[in-house]
Amino acid sequence: MWSKTFAIDDPPFAGRTGRGVRVAVIDSGVARGHPHVGQTEPGIRIHEEAGEDEEAEDRIGHGTAVAAAIREKAPEAGILPIRVFDLHLSTTAEVLARAIRLAAGRGCQLINLSLGTTNPARRPMLEEAVGEAIHTGCIVVSPGAQDGIEWLPGCLDGVIRVALDWTCPRNAFRMREDEGRIAIHASGYPRPIPLVLPHRNIHGISFATANTTGMLARWLEGHPDVRRAEDVLRSLETEAE
Repeated sequence: MWSKTFAIDDPPFAGRTGRGVRVAVIDSGVARGHPHVGQTEPGIRIHEEAGEDEEAEDRIGHGTAVAAAIREKAPEAGILPIRVFDLHLSTTAEVLARAIRLAAGRGCQLINLSLGTTNPARRPMLEEAVGEAIHTGCIVVSPGAQDGIEWLPGCLDGVIRVALDWTCPRNAFRMREDEGRIAIHASGYPRPIPLVLPHRNIHGISFATANTTGMLARWLEGHPDVRRAEDVLRSLETEAE
């Protein structure tokens, strides 16, 4: 097993802002004009029954906090909010698969999925959608496992799998190889809110995923031709060596 920590102020991340990189945030939407997020692309809401519209306003705050964590690391990245949650953090595999395909069709280089399911019956549907996204050049970032339980779609081949590491600084991540699988370990704390203690704010693997996506958006600014997760990891592994 080996491990390497990359900090945001060190090469190959220093001096970059994510300019030119587009990130799809598949979540509960984003609050328009939130000071921690700023301007985003017009959002999209995926309906469970059928169809979609532009009502991507966040009603529960999760997607806004996720986007804020990404924006903090990559202030000039483009963000496309895709809303799949309404008043609860739950959706269907069908909606999620449609959202992944939509993000790929819009040409996003990164797809942030701060979510997952442990239901193996959902694997074929999500595997097909993720495979199509990878084929078009999207890099999917999602939780891979937590407490020994694997999550979909993060545990699928070709996905940047994220693990939670409370000891990791928020402006860094750790690449760690264990038994032949590489995961990125990151802090589960979101962007701080004034006068709110970190453990009182929402936190968890959702934000480890968002912090990772933000760092990768910075990295991709300097590597615009890299469009596969394995190439990202291979390049970072080479730099670690």
